[in-house]
Amino acid sequence: MIECIFTIDYEIYGGGQGSLKELVYEPAERMAAIFRKRGLRFVAFVEVAELEVIEAKGTDPAIDLVKQQVHDFHGEGFELGLHLHPQWCNARYEDGRWLLDYSEYNLCTLPTERIVQIVDRVMAHFRELLGVADFTPFSFRAGNWLMQPTRAAARVLTDRGIRVDSSVFKGGLQHQHKMDYREARRNGYYWKFTDDANKPDPGGTLLELPIHTRMVPLWEIATAKRLGLQQKGFSGGQANNRSLHRFLDFIRFRYPLKLDFCRMTITELTRMVDRVILDDERNPTGFKPIVAIGHTKDLVDFETVEFFLSYLESKRIPVSTFKDVYHRCTC
Repeated sequence: MIECIFTIDYEIYGGGQGSLKELVYEPAERMAAIFRKRGLRFVAFVEVAELEVIEAKGTDPAIDLVKQQVHDFHGEGFELGLHLHPQWCNARYEDGRWLLDYSEYNLCTLPTERIVQIVDRVMAHFRELLGVADFTPFSFRAGNWLMQPTRAAARVLTDRGIRVDSSVFKGGLQHQHKMDYREARRNGYYWKFTDDANKPDPGGTLLELPIHTRMVPLWEIATAKRLGLQQKGFSGGQANNRSLHRFLDFIRFRYPLKLDFCRMTITELTRMVDRVILDDERNPTGFKPIVAIGHTKDLVDFETVEFFLSYLESKRIPVSTFKDVYHRCTC
């Protein structure tokens, strides 16, 4: 059986550019309207550190709209996950632009004490934002998908009640940040882990539900739609060595194409799911949750979202959340 989990990273551009109203509130509201109409729900990965700092510095008048929207999503049954770019925690706003602390770019490389400080801080703000003193996000997605080295961060998240990680994308590789998810290609559609998000551990503390990918030649990734969105959101915040490292990342025969409903065409989306359907026909007893990803800042093509939902309905593939599928993955 196949189920599709729509996740959307709820954030502005990585260097702090752009308005909350245009890049977060408005696209999220339009997507939510599409899902409400069909009686469906998605997972919003809320970048809480970003919202906390923007509110504290008073840099964006739409912060109250965004806070109310997150509150409303929670009340309506949309699942709220924690998304975290720790470079926001020490951010400064000077001369009309954000200066982020890139020394804290990867949560997993920080000392355990600092990981605890950051996670506790953003969890407290999440609860304050919702007005729910005991709220605990069910799922987590690391900033820039960086869930390596895994052990310390996974332990902190687990100790605070988070049950699902969705940072891994099979085949992912980032030389600059020493992230390597190529080993995860051997795994199934989901797995538990403890010390390494790549490595299944039946007694693991976190369940990995990876962003669904397919390994493709590089030319399949370089579409006009995808390149246009990448160029629109490019930030020079860490540009010094970025080009060299990205060049090294791409020197291979095949590259992971994520199931991204913002950056892919409807043809790309349906072809990828068609492959999962063929796999399900060969192995109908295995449960196959597939995680689709999007970003509010990339969400401009709502027609494709509508078409993709119609396609899934025509194939009788339910749209679920992490809470919906968790027990089927862990029993």
